[in-house]
Amino acid sequence: MSNIKIIPLGGVRENGKNLYVIESGEDLFVLDCGLMYPEDELFGIDAVIPDFSYLLENKERIAGVFLSHGHEDAIGALPYFLDVFNVPVFGSELTIELAKLFVKESSRGNKFDDYHVIDEHTEIDFHGNSVKFFRTTHTIPDSMGISVKTAEGNIVYTGNFKFDQSASEIYRTDFAQITEIGKEGVLALLSDSNEAESVVENVSDKRVQEEVLDIFQDTNSRIIVAAVASNILRIQQVLNAAHQSGRKVFITGRNLEAIIKTAMDLDKLTLPDEHLITPVDKIDQYDDEQILILETGASGEPIKTLNRMASGSHGQVNIKPGDLVFIATSPSTAMEVTVAETENLIYRAGATVKHISDNMKASGHGTPNDLQLMINLLRPQYFVPIQGEYRMLAAHADLANETGISNSNIFILGNGDVLDYQKGKMTQTGQVPADNTLIDGIGIGDIGNIVLRDRRLLSEDGIFVAVVTIDRKKKTIVSGPHIVTRGFVFVKESQDLINESNSIVKEVVRKNLEHNDFDWGSIKQDIREELGNQLFKKTRRRPIILPVIMEVNQNRRFN
Repeated sequence: MSNIKIIPLGGVRENGKNLYVIESGEDLFVLDCGLMYPEDELFGIDAVIPDFSYLLENKERIAGVFLSHGHEDAIGALPYFLDVFNVPVFGSELTIELAKLFVKESSRGNKFDDYHVIDEHTEIDFHGNSVKFFRTTHTIPDSMGISVKTAEGNIVYTGNFKFDQSASEIYRTDFAQITEIGKEGVLALLSDSNEAESVVENVSDKRVQEEVLDIFQDTNSRIIVAAVASNILRIQQVLNAAHQSGRKVFITGRNLEAIIKTAMDLDKLTLPDEHLITPVDKIDQYDDEQILILETGASGEPIKTLNRMASGSHGQVNIKPGDLVFIATSPSTAMEVTVAETENLIYRAGATVKHISDNMKASGHGTPNDLQLMINLLRPQYFVPIQGEYRMLAAHADLANETGISNSNIFILGNGDVLDYQKGKMTQTGQVPADNTLIDGIGIGDIGNIVLRDRRLLSEDGIFVAVVTIDRKKKTIVSGPHIVTRGFVFVKESQDLINESNSIVKEVVRKNLEHNDFDWGSIKQDIREELGNQLFKKTRRRPIILPVIMEVNQNRRFN
């Protein structure tokens, strides 16, 4: 009987950063390799990727990386992964091309070229195990679910999915293949939980297309559409509606242009009119009712770019009175405050806002009926809800229980938890390292909690610098203290506080100079403690305190 393990290294109790490890015998299968964009408290961090420590310990066993679709939450960490590992990468045609594009733009892993294009007919054998794929419906073409066939049954990973009976051919779910996998026997199902809490079912994408067209036709001003670049389905709907309403499309952002070109080259996105897209520098040649501006922003998040448009600092196109801003994406919960602030700026600029979610549910993730249908088609022995915050996983677990799966066979895991199947029983047996790896510029994992704490303090309470020059041999202060503050207090209106701080620094330095065992670390720490206590007592704030102690020798002679 084979030893089987299921280990999420990312993607549970969070949104994004999907990476799931399936172990069967000597083979280790990596399902997706995604990133997560940071929430506000991760100051200055560009992205968050999974911890590869466990994979490094078992790198010789990795059979390959198997990608479900081409969004950043599934492929975004691949450039960093390929910097470390040299294993084959498998995915559908569009997914592989977008993965290559992502790797190229990151300037990492450029020498890697072991990509393999698969489709729903592909089955790959690995030492008694095999991997095959099935088509699913998502907001990007060529989305796939993945089934790892082991001696004990299939382990199925849905990826991101929903069901839409009216989906076009390139987005259509293969129900027959899902049913066939279920008949073979499913040991465990790892299923998307993003919309498990929803009390409203998704409308069909055909209905969404009609709604977008109605909005465009009822608007006599410029329309600015905020969409996620890799949401090819929404981009196609916008292009179709722009063509039907007689508008030219002006694209801002190089990322969108690259993704559009890739999708068009593969016939995964079609232009209703080859002259539909117009360079943004020609926008002044058209009347407002002929203009549609498509904005996707940076890092897959257009809302922050809308903020710059509304405040007049975009650089290409700014919002003006009369514009309609159509938000054709569902921002993450971490962006709720930013969305509210941005909407306020848009209205102050004289424009109005509409959301695609105002009149309908238009998610790319399955709602409760979809989730239970997937469970009933596959009939797994064990169920693992993934992809979502804890409350979403718990809601999905309840849905699974309603279909007849025992609570004892449902596992709500955390990142790094190990599910072990031995002797006919699945149990949670331990943990492996699965911390967040933070990406900051070219730095990978070199930003820790102390740095983030200092960045938070700087953003909230500022910095307080005390500069002193001493002569250690004469045990005297030669110059200073000089106080410099940024983001803490306005110096001209806080002179008493500055004078008190000068006195404290002088006294601390004087006491330390009197000791025969003078220590640089001790004098700086004493200044931080004494100043910190005084500043908090006076202001109830805790700035970063930076003592700068310089030494001179006044007896030194120069010839």
